[in-house]
Amino acid sequence: MVILRKRAYARAGLLGNPSDGYNGKTISVIVRNFCAEVVLYEWDSVDIVLAEHDRARFRSVYDLARDVKLHGYYGGIRLIKATIKRFVEYCQDNDIALQERNFSVRYQANIPRQVGMAGSSALITATLRCLMEFYGIDIAREAQPSLVLSVEKDELGIGAGLQDRVIQVYGGVVYMDFDPAYEHPVQGLTAYKYEPMSPGILPPFYMAYHGNLSEPTEAFHNDIRGRFNRGEEKVVNAMKHFAELAAWGREALLNHDTKGLAQLIDENFDTRRSIYNLPSWQIQMVEVARQCGASAKFAGSGGAIIGTYRDEKMYEDLSTKLAAIGSCVFKPEIE
Repeated sequence: MVILRKRAYARAGLLGNPSDGYNGKTISVIVRNFCAEVVLYEWDSVDIVLAEHDRARFRSVYDLARDVKLHGYYGGIRLIKATIKRFVEYCQDNDIALQERNFSVRYQANIPRQVGMAGSSALITATLRCLMEFYGIDIAREAQPSLVLSVEKDELGIGAGLQDRVIQVYGGVVYMDFDPAYEHPVQGLTAYKYEPMSPGILPPFYMAYHGNLSEPTEAFHNDIRGRFNRGEEKVVNAMKHFAELAAWGREALLNHDTKGLAQLIDENFDTRRSIYNLPSWQIQMVEVARQCGASAKFAGSGGAIIGTYRDEKMYEDLSTKLAAIGSCVFKPEIE
């Protein structure tokens, strides 16, 4: 029996986010410290085995309430089911016949939940990789991010942009430009300008996430979309500026301008803070990191931060002071 095992990794938005959902530009990096893994093998029916974190049994109503507050209402099974459905529909829409084979799916993930490291899209990406190999279907790399995004937006109603899906499909470091001028079709799906960059040009980075507090992505993004669509000048200008920061960051990386990159990272967070109502514990993480001399911004929708640091002494200082406010610090594995 052939057993397929595919992984997709956590990610961090380095610059430009959240403009990926607003025709902007971003730079993102893969974070191989954490992953979602999907195992798929032939079976007599389509069988999805619940993972450990998809709890349906609780010690009490208080235990259930605590679990929902920490992790939200949704587990991995809805992501797996929605991915399979969208994959089947994509094949039908493109007259691709699937072999009459069934399978069992098991999945697990160690990506910290609800802290903005893209655990949901990682699970979808890993599932899609299994399905493509199991059925022998070749979907171009450039097209896959849009299919992954459609699972979240169209099937599950999750507000999101392409950034997470692009970096999790491509890996490494990617500069992305979502200007409509770059929009083009690939195998019936939409793609934009995706420019892989060498991880070797990156300065030292740290990441941190809160070990006990989290917030679902849906809650974090609150009404920014509505404010943007209504033409609120402050939000519209912020999205344009995020895109500028990503473009400037690309130049800073290519020119090995670490100081300039650090300034852009700080400015990205400051701009975000100007339009979002952010929880105090998330702001505290950034402020503590900056007090150590490091740059800092959100890695995603909040709960995790990323930034540059100067040397090992500063990294040790970061680790100590962020740990004192409940945050876990690590060096992201980017390749």
